[in-house]
Amino acid sequence: MSIKILTIDDSKTIRLIVAKAFKPFDCVVLEAENGVVGLAAASREKPDLILLDYTMPVMDGFEVLARLRSDPDLKSTPVIMLTAEAGRDTVIRIAQLGVRDYLIKPFKGELLIERVGRVVDLKPKAAVEKKHKRFDDPITILVADDKPAILAQVCSGLADTPWKVISADQPGKALDYCMGNEVDLVLASLTLTNDGAFMLLQSLRGYANTASVPLLGLSVRTATADQTRAQQAGFVGIITKPIEPAELKAKICRTLGLETSYKYFQQRDGALAITLPKEFHPGLAHEVSTNLESQLISTVDAGGDKLIIDLQSVESATLPVIELIISVIQAASKLSLRFAVVGTEATKNQCRSFQETETWPFAGSFEQALALLK
Repeated sequence: MSIKILTIDDSKTIRLIVAKAFKPFDCVVLEAENGVVGLAAASREKPDLILLDYTMPVMDGFEVLARLRSDPDLKSTPVIMLTAEAGRDTVIRIAQLGVRDYLIKPFKGELLIERVGRVVDLKPKAAVEKKHKRFDDPITILVADDKPAILAQVCSGLADTPWKVISADQPGKALDYCMGNEVDLVLASLTLTNDGAFMLLQSLRGYANTASVPLLGLSVRTATADQTRAQQAGFVGIITKPIEPAELKAKICRTLGLETSYKYFQQRDGALAITLPKEFHPGLAHEVSTNLESQLISTVDAGGDKLIIDLQSVESATLPVIELIISVIQAASKLSLRFAVVGTEATKNQCRSFQETETWPFAGSFEQALALLK
């Protein structure tokens, strides 16, 4: 079971610092923006540790702690107090409250981890076995947006994937669905009325079974203030409208850490084949570059000495395509891999228009490329 840590603090910045500090560990970080919400979360979730702000509106840390200590189910829950007041009287009063420890704001994540590690057993996520999903695995995406056209754009952009898209036109409906079903990712419009997207984020962070669900904000490209606010609040990224399918899929893959290398890298007849798809987009270059070194090393380690770059499906060998291929060839050359490029006559001519490609060996098929490299 993952450790549950509840942060009760009216500062979004502090809550973000806490959430970021514990990302490498197998724990669930719950959030509450004031004492009333925090007490409800504590009663509901029974956390293993509470990080409690000393000075808050609505209900301060002193009163929250008093109520915790009067609750039979929560009185033994360890509490670490967070305070911006470093005066001697404040420190003495905190010590008298019976907390396990305290931290003076501002504090670094390393110090927070060290103090919390004295109270609960923090285990790195690397030590916890977890199966990573692939791009072609089914996942569930919830779209929280009150505009049918946006939902239609998302569904159209993901139509060629096995992913399930669920919609909710109100934050409450989105929260209800997430509470009762497994959701991998939420796309929330930043223009939902009454700050709905931000309320949804805060609500999800208050429940153990939804605290780790990532949110991507949907925003008009020019609404930079909203985008900045969203990322400061805890959204993991932004999808701009109108929605571009390639960008949408690339950001979902990065957010969820979906395995995509199998789409581009294959071991065939003793050679590493890199196959580029019909349409090129920046996310593709990122995916190929991220996995390139490990794929090349695995090829050499297994006794391979050939690299074949397949451009047969590529519509146009544009400058970004050429730049990617050059980076691939440079990386392969460092490992003494021989290479050839497979493509149509039109693709070959497009490549030849760039000086850097004049010496590339071209072939019309994979089999011909293998013959060139014998």
